[in-house]
Amino acid sequence: MQKAAGCPGGRERKAMRDLESIRREVAECDQEILRQLERRMNCVNEIIDYKKATGVPILQPNQEKRQQKALRALAAGNQYEDEMLNIFESITEMSKKVQAKALVHGNIALVGFMGVGKSTVCTLLKQMLAMDSVESDEIIVQRAGMSINDIFDHYGEAHFRDMESQVLKDLGVCHQTVISCGGGAVLRPQNVETLRQHSRIVLLTASPETILSRVKDNDDRPKLRGKKNVHDIAAMMAVREPAYIAAADVIVNTDNKSVLQICEEIITRPIAFGKGQNA
Repeated sequence: MQKAAGCPGGRERKAMRDLESIRREVAECDQEILRQLERRMNCVNEIIDYKKATGVPILQPNQEKRQQKALRALAAGNQYEDEMLNIFESITEMSKKVQAKALVHGNIALVGFMGVGKSTVCTLLKQMLAMDSVESDEIIVQRAGMSINDIFDHYGEAHFRDMESQVLKDLGVCHQTVISCGGGAVLRPQNVETLRQHSRIVLLTASPETILSRVKDNDDRPKLRGKKNVHDIAAMMAVREPAYIAAADVIVNTDNKSVLQICEEIITRPIAFGKGQNA
C-alpha cells in the first residue's frame, strides 16, 4: 500500500488553517465574549433595580454558592475546566463591583465605639461587594511601627489623634472602599468633614453589655484599660454619643443581629430611608 504523501506511517493529517484565519476567529470570539459580558452586567443592574423596588434582600450568599455549583457542574470534564472556572471567578468579582457601584457612591466609613463590630462588618462588606477595605488603626500601627498601646504610652493620645487625622485625609484618594475607623475618629470635627468628602458615614451601635462581651478578652484598646465593665463602658459611650450621632448618615444597631443582617441594613437603609435613620 502506498503511504500518503507527507504523512509518516501513512496517516492522514488534518489540514492546518493559516494563522490569520485562526486569529480572525479569535477576534470574533472576543467580540462575542464582550457582547455577552455587557449583557451579563446589564442583568446584574436589572437584578439590583428589582431588589430595590421589591425589598428582596440585596446580599444573597447562598445564591452565589448555587451559581458556583452550577458552573462547576457545567465545566466538569472540559479540557479547560480550571481555566474556565478561574475566568468565571473573575467575572463574579466584576459583577459584584457593578453591584457595589449601583449601591454605594464613594466609600463606606464605619464609625462607632470599640467593639460594635466595625472590623467584622468591614470584612463581610468587602467580600460581598468586592470593594476594597482598610482599617485606619492598622495603617497607624504600620506607620508608627508600634502598637496603639505603645503609641499612647510613648507619645500620648494627642499624637495618636494627629496620626489618625492624617490617615483619614490620606484615605481621600480611595474609591469604592470600606473604611473601618477607630472608635474615637469622629470625635474631631475635622475628621468628620474629611470623611464626608468621600464617604457615607455609617454609625454602628451596640449596648454596653454587648460591647463588654466582645472586648473583655482584648487588651489592645488603651481607652478601656481598667474600665472593662458595663458601668464605665456606658459612661464613655454617653460622652461620645452626641459626636457619633452628629457624624452619622446612617445608624445601625448591631445587637442580636448576624453580620449579614447588619451589612444588608447598611446598604439598603440609605436607599429606603435616607440620612440619619435609625435601625
